[in-house]
Amino acid sequence: MSEKLWRVGTTYIPVVNVELSSNWYVNKLGAELSYKDEDKAILDLANQSVFLVKANDNQSANFYDIHGVERFSITFEVNGIHALEAIHKEFIDKDIRIGEIENRGHAGRNFVFYDLDGNKFDIWSELSPTFKEKYQIFE
Repeated sequence: MSEKLWRVGTTYIPVVNVELSSNWYVNKLGAELSYKDEDKAILDLANQSVFLVKANDNQSANFYDIHGVERFSITFEVNGIHALEAIHKEFIDKDIRIGEIENRGHAGRNFVFYDLDGNKFDIWSELSPTFKEKYQIFE
């Protein structure tokens, strides 16, 4: 293969109600709505295109690992532990369902949160070095 994959362009997230879910992502997470119809909404969120796709009840982007632990499919990054603590507090203030800040035994700290449909996401306190270099982010 002479070409390579450059980036993840779009993430698809199943939702039951496109209208309610798109409003939730815009109001709670600061996403920008770029398109919406009855079957999908297209959002700009965290430097990525996110499609909220109308799905049947009880579907989510979550999966279970070999030990039966429910896992998330997306980790968002913030710039440092102070940013993680601030967004954790902000999510509490916005009544977003969240977990506690955790030490998972690697660099940084994390916490999980859920959208209206129970899609589970992770937030990590460390920006990747490549991202920081590309966007000239210095601590």
